[in-house]
Amino acid sequence: MVQKWIVELKPKTGRSFEEWIALVKKDGPKDSQARRAWLKSKHKLGNSAWWIADRAEGKGTEEDSPEKYLATAVQYVEEQYSGKKSALRPIYSELLSLGKSLGPDVKACPGKTMVPLYREHVFAQIKPTINSRIDLGLCFTTCKGKLPKRLIDTGGFAKKDRITHCIKVSSPSDIDSELKTWLRAAYDLNA
Repeated sequence: MVQKWIVELKPKTGRSFEEWIALVKKDGPKDSQARRAWLKSKHKLGNSAWWIADRAEGKGTEEDSPEKYLATAVQYVEEQYSGKKSALRPIYSELLSLGKSLGPDVKACPGKTMVPLYREHVFAQIKPTINSRIDLGLCFTTCKGKLPKRLIDTGGFAKKDRITHCIKVSSPSDIDSELKTWLRAAYDLNA
């Protein structure tokens, strides 16, 4: 995603990634928050303002190359399931395996706090929310009809988030046929 953003930056904004970094360092404010505001107001940038401001300070560079990201992705997962959350690792592994088994187009993209599963778009996420539970987030933005109580509304519709519902998973036994059915449904709805 970041590589795509870097490639598309010049055609969309008139400046390359390197040109934006140089401009921020030369003419921009000194702190991150002011830099983001300056990029948004003066240069009419959206989310790119965050990324450019961070990169100008040397932050977020783990996403700038596939090699750096892959090394960092492993570290993200290790940190998510360390310490008191280490008992959740087998549940995570089973959910990840189940998600990836849905089709050859499924990819996992670990971040600092969760592991999204996506095809063209995110259809699920695996997130260790507390020391004893993982929330399996699901995208039902296009789903019509009433959903069962086990699918907890995350407020995603109102917030315009992709993840609209979740299933709480505290033990391997929670990964049952119903969970598998709803994970499959989220995958199918987000083709």
